[in-house]
Amino acid sequence: MVLFNALDYSHELLQKALKPGDRALDATAGNGHDTAFLAELVGKKGQVISLDIQNKAIQNTEKLLREKALKNRVELIQGDHSQIETLTCGPFQAAAFNLGYLPRSDKEIVTEPEKTLLALEKTMEMVSPGGIITVVAYWGHCEGRKEVEVLEEFLPSLDQKKVSVLRYSFINQAGNPPILYALEMK
Repeated sequence: MVLFNALDYSHELLQKALKPGDRALDATAGNGHDTAFLAELVGKKGQVISLDIQNKAIQNTEKLLREKALKNRVELIQGDHSQIETLTCGPFQAAAFNLGYLPRSDKEIVTEPEKTLLALEKTMEMVSPGGIITVVAYWGHCEGRKEVEVLEEFLPSLDQKKVSVLRYSFINQAGNPPILYALEMK
C-alpha cells in the first residue's frame, strides 16, 4: 500500500519525530495501541504519559502494556485531557490524540469539542520545537462531526511561524474515513 490510512500515517509521523530516550504523550489512551506504539519508540530510557477519562481505557491500556512488557516506560493517568496541565508537564517531543469513543465500549462517552480544543492548545505549549502532535478525528458520529468543525475552524487560524498544520484524509471513501491533523511545532 502506498497511501496510508489516517492512523497509519499518524504513526509514520510519530516514528519520524521520536527517538529512544524521548518523552511522548498519549492524550487519549483508549485501548492502549498508541501508548504501546509510543513506548516502543521512546525505548527503555524514554517515557510516555498516557491519559484517559475512562477507567476502562486505563485498564485496557495497562493490560496491553503488561502483555508487551512496556509498562515500566509508561505513566498511566485517569483524567480529563482538557485539564492536562494539572495532570502532567512537558516537554514532550510528540503527542497523539485519537478522538471519538472507546472502541467496543459505550458510544455515548465521547471526546467533546470544547475539551479537545483546550487539551490541544495546552499540549501545543508542552511539545518542544520540532516536535509533532497528531490528531486522528473519527467523525462518523454526531459529536465527532462537531469536533471536526471546531478543529477546522481553529487549526487554520494558527500562526504558521509557530506551527505547521497538515490535514490528511481520503475524500472518495464511504463511511466518513478518519481525518488526520498533524501539527509540527516550530
